Amino acid sequence: MPTVPSSAPDFAGYRIRKWYAQVEETLANETGVPADGEPVRKVVIAAAVANPYAGTFSADLSRLIDRSDELGAEVGRRLRATIGDLPVLSYGKACLVGAAGEYEHGNALLTQFAADPVRQAIGGGKAWVPSTGKVGAPGASIDIPLAHKNALYVRAHYDTVTASFTDSPRADEILVIWAFATRGRLHARLGGLAADDVVGDDGLS
Repeated sequence: MPTVPSSAPDFAGYRIRKWYAQVEETLANETGVPADGEPVRKVVIAAAVANPYAGTFSADLSRLIDRSDELGAEVGRRLRATIGDLPVLSYGKACLVGAAGEYEHGNALLTQFAADPVRQAIGGGKAWVPSTGKVGAPGASIDIPLAHKNALYVRAHYDTVTASFTDSPRADEILVIWAFATRGRLHARLGGLAADDVVGDDGLS
């Protein structure tokens, strides 16, 4: 008889089927002008997590929230293993929820509990993390917003990274997704608050 795969949690109370890492490096802008300084390096780290609430409604989502800090810490560890000592100046987060789940289930993995250890891994972050998400099928793509980690209103760091995940999310999974960038857009020239002028705290989420 074939062996039925275990559905028992295998990481901090979660069942993770697959981890993803996506890296891109942009050396010139869309019109071919070479980078004004270092290239833009963007990294996406994602995990396909079994959804314990798939097919059901529950007012209590603690099974997703309670240990999400450990999931966030692992995202940070994997980011550093991928990007090394390069600085991280922008971040964003997203979720893709399989068809048997709710968008709310994905958001439960993206609260401040999960975000704080990610901030720690990148050397701190004062601004709230821009976020998006949706319900989608395997292979769905998602545009993850990016903003400066210390001040949401640094216009040069408004950016996006697009990712897709081959065979995820399955109907009973959640893809929890984090994105990072090492600098703002190449040749950003629209004025506004500069990163060097950032003072204060835009709040956390």
